[in-house]
Amino acid sequence: MEVMQASCAISGGGPAGMMLGLLLARAGLEVVVLEKHADFFRDFRGDTIHPSTVGVLGELGLRDAFLGLPHTSIRALDAVVDGTRLHPIDFGRLKPPDDFLVLAPQWDFLTFLAQEAERYPNFRLVLQAEATALIREADVVRGLVAHTPAGGLRVEADLTVAADGRDSVLRAAAGLRPRRFGVPIDVIWFRLPKPGGTQPSTLAYLGGGAMVITIDRGDYFQAGLVIAKGGIDGLRAAGLPAFRSAVAGAAPFLREPLETITDWESLKLLNVQVDRLPRWYRRGFLAIGDAAHAMSPAFGVGVNYAVQDAVAAANVLAAPLRDGPVDLRLLDAVQRRRLPPVERMQRIQLAAHRRITKPGGGPILPSPPPPALRLAVAAATPVVQRFTARLIGRGLRPESVAPELR
Repeated sequence: MEVMQASCAISGGGPAGMMLGLLLARAGLEVVVLEKHADFFRDFRGDTIHPSTVGVLGELGLRDAFLGLPHTSIRALDAVVDGTRLHPIDFGRLKPPDDFLVLAPQWDFLTFLAQEAERYPNFRLVLQAEATALIREADVVRGLVAHTPAGGLRVEADLTVAADGRDSVLRAAAGLRPRRFGVPIDVIWFRLPKPGGTQPSTLAYLGGGAMVITIDRGDYFQAGLVIAKGGIDGLRAAGLPAFRSAVAGAAPFLREPLETITDWESLKLLNVQVDRLPRWYRRGFLAIGDAAHAMSPAFGVGVNYAVQDAVAAANVLAAPLRDGPVDLRLLDAVQRRRLPPVERMQRIQLAAHRRITKPGGGPILPSPPPPALRLAVAAATPVVQRFTARLIGRGLRPESVAPELR
């Protein structure tokens, strides 16, 4: 079995794991990141890089390089509700220069972080390495064990971080159990070619008892249909024509592109869950990102909360790790920093699912809306935009990279 030594061993090469690995490597620490796949290419993952994350990249001097990658910059996102176009989100109301949203494939974002981290000789990314167990001495975690194509791998570390997603193997190995919250929806993701004509940047279409998400990927849409939790079997039984009808009922302009969906293999089910750990750490061990708190896709904040977890952890732990294992009080400080905004955002997401995105409900707005309602919406829009720009774009507790880590 191969044996490696590190200050920090990180399981999971997603946004939380890669950002934490980069930050700790920049601080001069020996870092090993294990990713179970051979690359970062997985479709239908979170692709929204919010202003908060663009700001973090700016603090690291990486903003311009990242924005040099293929991407779409968006300052405003609309929603079409029962045929009425609303303008609820305007990131232009944030303080520049980070006053826009970036749509970029997550694999490009993760590859970018990996390439930047690999500039440091003290950073190592091991692909096709799946963490399977923790190394323990009494009640202290001393590293992890992984399986690779070449055989077993043992990484001995002062700190082991679980950033291996909402079904985290290491979280379970540490004896940490999340509290799960009932979510009434799942999402079916699929690709659609863009129809003729130009549509304003639109986050979602609600109508006909359905909600459809549209993410602009340049020459096609990454689209999602919100369905009732566990409703995939009923949808399959009704057949593809019923699926196309449900999508077109909310977004009629997609009716023609929907004809390109000819088999169920084109559709990918996201089993939506919201959970969080009451406790994120053990001696020598910390969980962050989805391993600590699975977020709903509502508002697309999952990637950015994972990045903010990584920034908070690096700010607190980088200097102490230079001297070896860190005190429990420091691990607790990371949780105390990040848990309150996670809790509040999850409550907002769950409320949105109960009141807005739950499929099968009746109309939200009359169509067409009466003049009085149109005036009320117009008057409320600037207030709503200021609130949503902050809530979604920056987050409830945005993190800033500590000066000594920049």
